[in-house]
Amino acid sequence: MDPAARIEQPIRVLIADDHRLFAEALEAILAAESRIEVVGRARNGAEALEMVLDLNSDLVLMDISMPVMDGVEATRRIREARPEACVLMLTGSSAVADVDRSRDAGAAGYVTKDRIASELVDTILGLSKK
Repeated sequence: MDPAARIEQPIRVLIADDHRLFAEALEAILAAESRIEVVGRARNGAEALEMVLDLNSDLVLMDISMPVMDGVEATRRIREARPEACVLMLTGSSAVADVDRSRDAGAAGYVTKDRIASELVDTILGLSKK
C-alpha cells in the first residue's frame, strides 16, 4: 500500500487518575485532538496496570499519587509487563525526587498538572514519534 494512502491510526491513551473531575477534564482536552483517542480511565495504579494490558494502549497518562498502587509502582509494573509501553507521569509537584522516581520507574516524561492545558497534546504527539 502506498504510504501516502495509509490512514494514520490515533494514539490510544489510557488516563489513570483518582480524581474523577480531573480525569474528565483531561479526556475533554484530548477529545479535541483527532490524532488521540482516549480508550479508558483508571482510578488507581492497580486498575491502570490491568487496563493497559487489556486495552493495549499506546500511552498512559499516569497520576503519580493514587490509592491502592501509586503511579510510580504502576509505571514500573507496566514497563516490566510491556517494555514498549509509554507512560507520561502527571503530578502537582515538580520536586526533583518525584521526577527522579518517575524516570527510574520507566516514565517517558513528566508534566505538572498546572501545565496540562498548554503542553499535554504536544507532549503526547512528541512521545509518539520516538
